[in-house]
Amino acid sequence: MKGDAKIRIRFSRWLFALPAALIAFYVAVSWPGWQREAGQAAGLGARMTCSCRYIEGRDLDSCQSDLAGIPWMALVRYTDDPQMRRVTASVPMMASKSAVLKQGFGCLPE
Repeated sequence: MKGDAKIRIRFSRWLFALPAALIAFYVAVSWPGWQREAGQAAGLGARMTCSCRYIEGRDLDSCQSDLAGIPWMALVRYTDDPQMRRVTASVPMMASKSAVLKQGFGCLPE
């Protein structure tokens, strides 16, 4: 019976370790693509929200609803700097982009 118990313990370790290793591999392989998509979403969010906020004159909450159906936009968080006329959009722990209003040119990325 002692041999059977050791085999069961060894098998249960593999049963746990294999899915954990597969998940870690998937995350490691997918991370660069996720960061690229998060950067694109943050950049789009910053420019669109800056234009909505400072060209159209709407409030930040109203501007966020314009981007609701676009992938990744549910993860984007916005901060507004009214003195600099800048909007910063970020996906936590992945990407952050800013756009600022330049008179005569509109909202430009920084």
